[in-house]
Formats: sequence, structure tokens, C-alpha cells
Amino acid sequence: MQIVKFYLILVNAIAFLMFVVDKWFAKKNKWRVPESRLLLVCAIGGSMGALVAMHIMRHKTQKLKFKWGVPAILLAQIAVIIYAAQRLANS
Repeated sequence: MQIVKFYLILVNAIAFLMFVVDKWFAKKNKWRVPESRLLLVCAIGGSMGALVAMHIMRHKTQKLKFKWGVPAILLAQIAVIIYAAQRLANS
């Protein structure tokens, strides 16, 4: 269980930093982090860090796939965690 906590902290920190860096690059008109990569880091567990960064940095909040997609991914991940926790508790 410790490894799962460590993984989630790490992937959320990475997601947060990716969104911050992308916003910074956007302001400088430089190379950008591809949207597919931002969504991938959300899908592998970084949705909470991404959502926090989106709101703090006001970044990607108008794009529908981020505005609705990131919260939807987060809700799905929470549902999976609750389901897994219940399965572990009952076994």
C-alpha cells in the first residue's frame, strides 16, 4: 500500500509540474507539452495534480477535453480506488 501512495504522490507532482511548465512555455511562445501527454499523465493517476494546476495557473480551463475530461478521469479513479478498497476489506 505504501508503494501506491508513493506512486500517486509522484505522478500527481509530475502532472502538476507538466501543466505549470506548459503554461509557462505558452506565455513565452515556445515548445509546448502535447495535449495527449498531459491527458496521459492524468489517466495514469495524475488527475488531481493536473486539476489543481489547471485552476491555480488558469491553464486549459476553457478546452472542453480538459474542463470535463480531467474531472471525469479523477472521478473514475476515485471509483476504482473505492471499489478496490472495499474488495480488499471484504477478503
